[in-house]
Amino acid sequence: MFNDPKTLLFAFLGGIVPSLLWLWFWLKEERSEKEPKKIITAVFILGMISVVFVVPLQKFIQANILDANTELILWAGVEEIIKYLVVVIILWNTKFIDRPIDWPIYLITAALGFAALENTMFLLKPFSLGETTVGLLTGSLRFLGSTLLHSIASAIIGILLGLSFHLDYFFRKIYLIIGIILATALHTVFNFFIINNKGSDFIQVFAFLWVVTIIIMLLFEKLRRMSGEN
Repeated sequence: MFNDPKTLLFAFLGGIVPSLLWLWFWLKEERSEKEPKKIITAVFILGMISVVFVVPLQKFIQANILDANTELILWAGVEEIIKYLVVVIILWNTKFIDRPIDWPIYLITAALGFAALENTMFLLKPFSLGETTVGLLTGSLRFLGSTLLHSIASAIIGILLGLSFHLDYFFRKIYLIIGIILATALHTVFNFFIINNKGSDFIQVFAFLWVVTIIIMLLFEKLRRMSGEN
């Protein structure tokens, strides 16, 4: 049952541990310990809480949009915008985003918080039914797939904001819009192949995600140089 403390604990750990591992990876990729741990923690937690607001919005879309492809696009767009707003809510008019690389770091943190609670929700059913093996397999696939997807989709927005860091207001907004469009497109394509093909192309999809991840890592290097990091 969902109210069984052991089930809730296993599902929560299965959801949050992969996100924390990815967060550790991306923070190491930044190669700096400049970001305050309290702020990183706050962004991660609010990223988790944001799922509560996304779910009813997605249910509203599902109830009012008849075209399946449009529904997938709107679902992805809502998630990407909400994850961006998490960072804006916490860090707007603060001194914590003072380098180009700060944008992708905080956006990835929010995304991984979001993925942590989303993964927990996906794991509740198999663990509540005693299907531990299914739960572990689900967790592993989400670690390699959807959790990575959330982080790199938000990283795309963060990188575009980082690249526009020294530009004027108008161009920063243009870069933001482009970032949200690209992140939504990536998210939509992933969902399309996973849902419509029932996961039959998951190896190709995961391979594509890793190619995008490598590109993101190369762009991280550019932002680190823009930020004055060695």
